[in-house]
Amino acid sequence: MKKYIFLLILFLATSCNKYLDIVPDNIATIEYAFRLRATTERYLFTCYSYLPQLGNRNTSPALFGGDELWWVRESISSNPWHIARGNQNVTNPYLNFWNDTYPLWRAIRECNIFLENIMNVKDVEDFEKRKWAAEVKFLKAYYHFFLLRMYGPIPIMKENIPISASEEEVRVSRQPVDEVFNYIVELIDEACLDLPDLVDDENSELGRITLPIAMGMKAKILVYAASPLFNGNPDYSGYSNKDGTLLFSQSASPEKWAKAVAACKEAIDKCHSLGMELYYFEETNIARNLSDSLKTQMNTRNSFVERWNSEIIWAHTKNNARDLQVNAMPKSLPAAAIGNGAVEGHFAVPMRIADLFYSEHGIPIDEDISWPYDNRFSLRTAVDKDRFFIRKGYTTAEYNFDRESRFYSTLGFDGGVWFGQGNFDQENAYWLELKLGQSGGKRGNLNHTVTGYYPKKYIYYTNVLSTTANTYTSVDYPWTMLRLTDLYMLYAEALNELQGPNDESFIYLDLVRKRAGLAGVKESWTTYSRNPTKFNTQQGLREIIQQERNIEFCLEGQRFWDVRRWKTAIEVYNDVISGWDMDQARAEDYYREKTIFRQSFALKDYFWPIREYDLIVNKNLVQSPGW
Repeated sequence: MKKYIFLLILFLATSCNKYLDIVPDNIATIEYAFRLRATTERYLFTCYSYLPQLGNRNTSPALFGGDELWWVRESISSNPWHIARGNQNVTNPYLNFWNDTYPLWRAIRECNIFLENIMNVKDVEDFEKRKWAAEVKFLKAYYHFFLLRMYGPIPIMKENIPISASEEEVRVSRQPVDEVFNYIVELIDEACLDLPDLVDDENSELGRITLPIAMGMKAKILVYAASPLFNGNPDYSGYSNKDGTLLFSQSASPEKWAKAVAACKEAIDKCHSLGMELYYFEETNIARNLSDSLKTQMNTRNSFVERWNSEIIWAHTKNNARDLQVNAMPKSLPAAAIGNGAVEGHFAVPMRIADLFYSEHGIPIDEDISWPYDNRFSLRTAVDKDRFFIRKGYTTAEYNFDRESRFYSTLGFDGGVWFGQGNFDQENAYWLELKLGQSGGKRGNLNHTVTGYYPKKYIYYTNVLSTTANTYTSVDYPWTMLRLTDLYMLYAEALNELQGPNDESFIYLDLVRKRAGLAGVKESWTTYSRNPTKFNTQQGLREIIQQERNIEFCLEGQRFWDVRRWKTAIEVYNDVISGWDMDQARAEDYYREKTIFRQSFALKDYFWPIREYDLIVNKNLVQSPGW
């Protein structure tokens, strides 16, 4: 049997022998694993099993590693939150995907073994062998991309290293980022040749890789390759291997944006040809005769959480959102459920994120000539026209009034209406009371939002928190990895970066805005903005597109990576995490912005450090800049 050295020897081994893939006589060999259809298919699923769980609060860097979510207390142990709080280190890095803690190198090794052996299987038809191989090629490409996004230049593992390799051969080096991107795209292109448009059996195969997934991710990866972090980044002019190989090109290439534009359009056209379209909420037997404003909220509230809806291209079926819903769900919906221990209710959204959402006119609140930005912390009482957003007669901050629908569909706040959760009377829906002494107010050190804002977006509207039993009934949706809206926004961005403001960018931006109940970019800025011609310049439209992405994909784990590839993280994260004063009972005192934490972010934080021990083992590896 052909044997291999585990890939991790490249980084961890102190001697070769302990990492040899030794197979005793009584243990199944690789050849045995690929002898039958059943065992081969199990190996295929092993390759899938390494997909990172991006909706897991403890292992996904993008949820708590940035600034979209915050915990209620400092003592909570969460690896991502340590990153958000500036505690990353080189001795034992948090969320270390470089070694066995989160074994993506092992995942690549398994993919290589599968690809080397799949054509030897006797009882699988050739067309199916090619399809399975295509799935694994995509997974191998995705694992390389995940590591590239975290660590920058990485080794390329085209094949596993044989047992006969010399000591020097196993000491691999980082590859220039352009070469890594090119290899990833080449793999995906190979996979596209044999991937199906759709899965054969939706009951058992949803989540398996299809052609739209591969084309969509290729487009997204090419946008990353063209973005400022990777495309001619002068901050890394001296970043090289020990042999002098430069790891970042110093000249930005417009051709990279051209490739991204073409790939985005091809992916969008493929999705459209298969009937994929933006999701719009359809009334049900329990949610019917809704007002237009509430239906618009449900459009955006459900676009992420409605299982396998019309715009979801890829979802991770082994990563469902039950845990997120349990932790994001307020314990006071309804108020009689306050003692129910089935939910935690201690996820919070910082005010910095709430600031991002537009006014009702579809532009930033500090740009809207008719929105009272200077008086946003003043008090105001809701009237009849506000009743589908804020409880009629309730006094809250001006800040919470007259905002776009995605503000209300994404965030729960003091006085905010929360449709559903077992109560589908839109004229008398549940609402939150979050001041001290109220049903949802601060209770000790746990089970409340520390900022005054809950991540409502995670909660499916039919979930029910029992008032009589310690139970929480939820619809547990798979974590969405890619949706059509993402491709629309990436396409608009790539077009603007390639050629500046153009009609096509506005078409796709306005499709997303229309679903959110907003007028188009040009109409909104021309009519209401202090800077009515902002969209006419490349920089102005760039800022509009970036804020639109931050809003549309809020809490979906996109912002964490976007601000890095845009190279705006230094300005975004060197700021305070703040919220309302949760220790106050009176509205006059509660509605004061209170600093909770001051974040810091340096140039070194754009990429993860490699553990110091791994650098000792492999002398050819260089550390990420700044570490």
